[in-house]
Amino acid sequence: MRDSAQSTTAGTTFKRGQFVLYRDPQMFWTGQAGHTFVCRVERVCLDNTYDLTPLPVGSPIYYADPDYMRLLPAVDAMRDIDTAPLNTDGAADDMTAAAIAWLTQQHATANQRPPELPAQDD
Repeated sequence: MRDSAQSTTAGTTFKRGQFVLYRDPQMFWTGQAGHTFVCRVERVCLDNTYDLTPLPVGSPIYYADPDYMRLLPAVDAMRDIDTAPLNTDGAADDMTAAAIAWLTQQHATANQRPPELPAQDD
């Protein structure tokens, strides 16, 4: 059982499907390279640990200690879309293909005429 007094985080909990940055403590404290990587939370365990899948592919990590995990918020992944200066020449040059596709889809949807409502019989 883990001693909660040694925890350095404020009781962060993670949910299945979230993306996190995980630092392998054994690799880190022994000075090995490649100790920090992006993972997806696969399972929340009863003992306040997590099963993770390293991305893009890797061996599963079982019973990961949440003190060595940090949430990767969606807002950070979407920042280029949210802050894109679309009114300047070459603005799309710095955006990813996915961001451009999403913006194109949003533009097409916004410019569609809403469907006509059926006539009401009084």
